[in-house]
Amino acid sequence: MSRGRVAVIGAGVVGAMSALHLSRAGYEVTVVDRGTVGGGCSHANCGYVSPSHVLPLATPEAFWSSLRAMLSKNSPLKIVPRLDSALWGFLIRFARRCNTRDMLASAAAIRPLLASSRELYPRLIEEERIDCEWEAKGLLFVFKSEPAFEHYAHIDELLTTRFATPATRYAGEALTALEPALRPGLAGAYHYEGDAHLRPDRLMSGLHEVLLRHRVEIRSGCDLTEFVKVGSTATAIRTSQGDIEADAFVLATGAWTPLVGGQLGCRIPIQPGKGYSITMARPARSPKIPMIFEEDRVAVTPFRSGYRIGSTMEFGGYNTSLNPARIQLLRDRAKPYMHESEGEPITEKWFGFRPMTPDSLPLIGATPAMGNVWLAAGHNMLGLSMAPATGRLIAEMIGGDTPHIDPAPYSAKRFG
Repeated sequence: MSRGRVAVIGAGVVGAMSALHLSRAGYEVTVVDRGTVGGGCSHANCGYVSPSHVLPLATPEAFWSSLRAMLSKNSPLKIVPRLDSALWGFLIRFARRCNTRDMLASAAAIRPLLASSRELYPRLIEEERIDCEWEAKGLLFVFKSEPAFEHYAHIDELLTTRFATPATRYAGEALTALEPALRPGLAGAYHYEGDAHLRPDRLMSGLHEVLLRHRVEIRSGCDLTEFVKVGSTATAIRTSQGDIEADAFVLATGAWTPLVGGQLGCRIPIQPGKGYSITMARPARSPKIPMIFEEDRVAVTPFRSGYRIGSTMEFGGYNTSLNPARIQLLRDRAKPYMHESEGEPITEKWFGFRPMTPDSLPLIGATPAMGNVWLAAGHNMLGLSMAPATGRLIAEMIGGDTPHIDPAPYSAKRFG
């Protein structure tokens, strides 16, 4: 017997996981998306499922390092100057959180979502028979310079003692013995062995099949126009394919949420942080372990069926052009670390809009204006890492069940 009807707006990884958990909980689910399942930021990111990423972007050092990066010509961080009150409001909020107290508060709220998702992923993959190239080989944080390597030691200690996320330290030749694809002469790395990775496009195609198997209705190419409501209750969504009625609605529209959230009764301080990736065949001397080159903010992921270099952050609004210079930046910054940083042929050059919030926390919970409309957006760079726990949490809250994670820190009301 159905527990009711739920419409999920957004078919990225967060929306798909929300639909899956709702369907498994006994709801009739319809998923709508202006594009296709997994066609946005969930398509070609680096695929990390990373409990190691517990610290927010706003740290005591982030304010000055961001300023320095902005003044650098080829910085991984780029802010396109423009008269945009939403952007400058976001940056001011971010700057105010660059202190130890707020950093630790955000990290304490980030950790449960990461830990829960890391536990849920292998179970869901096995139960739903999803072939997404899941591997639990950990994640290497690699450093070129000795000062940066030693400076990171206090962050590793914080992650170990405060958040139970330890790493194994490898210095000098011990690092190249662990990962022979790296060049000799690097300072060292920290190996977070609890991390895992998967191939995002394979995950999304697998989730598409799973949702259809669970009899979830999927409407692609379906634009949301507005919510139809009676008083403070939404009764339907008006779309380019007609009205869709439901008892509850989940808004999982990622970086696009501010453009559709005018009826929600709360501020949505999400900025689109444009990230890039380049996908290719594995090089002959491919790494075994995914890695991040911390000083250059470049990530590398070896999949079973390919190889990806990704990252950078560009705040330039909703500019849908692919900037070749940002792709080249990824390639140039990966070269000094590896014997062979690229393979042939190149199969895809890509960008996606990450939904960035000033405190690095997502917005999960009921909206102030309509109690049956639920937000599941703003997961920053960790949408893939947080999606299973977010989907489970959304299903629990809609059903009035005891949430497995305290949802209070993710309330949209925190922004007024």
